[in-house]
Amino acid sequence: MTPARGDHEARRRDVSEAVWRVLAAHGFGGLTLRAVAAEMNASTGLLTHYFPHKRALLACALEVLDQRSAERPRHQAPSEGLPALRAALLDILPLAPESAARNRIWVCSWDVALADPELAAAHAVRYRRGRERLAGHVAAAQRRGELPATTATADLAAAAQSFALGLVVQALFAPEEFPPERQIALLDDWLAATATPGARRAT
Repeated sequence: MTPARGDHEARRRDVSEAVWRVLAAHGFGGLTLRAVAAEMNASTGLLTHYFPHKRALLACALEVLDQRSAERPRHQAPSEGLPALRAALLDILPLAPESAARNRIWVCSWDVALADPELAAAHAVRYRRGRERLAGHVAAAQRRGELPATTATADLAAAAQSFALGLVVQALFAPEEFPPERQIALLDDWLAATATPGARRAT
């Protein structure tokens, strides 16, 4: 008998939780059907009902990671514009153990995605969405005179995302050199250098 949809969705959530735990412990290199099955105390045969091949498992892992990222607590900004842009960029950085773990998984996923055109395209969409969110804050800052209106909003958003992701990589590989307080200071210096002369420092 075919399982009820509610049972199927509940089982899929269980599988997704197991995928997340394997990712957190072993990264994408350790993500296999056998590892997920062991995490669930289940057989690999059960998992093939959800993931007929490794690529389906990887796609699910990226979806789970996307969902976890969307549900994470966010920094609150005192106002729109530059302070809101700063808060959004702080959300990207590995400033706490949880965000460091999440960023390690994302960085591990790059190798997997680059080897698969379809997964790479999905990653490109995710980063485009991120730039679009940042662009909303950039546009507000430009209206408030905090960022130069002479530079395209999309270009400023791309530069902000690129700065944050570059800082993520350095902090992951050299956490002693890039502790949270230095990451924040570097971000604030970048924002100050990018802002229009006389714009209030984003805090």
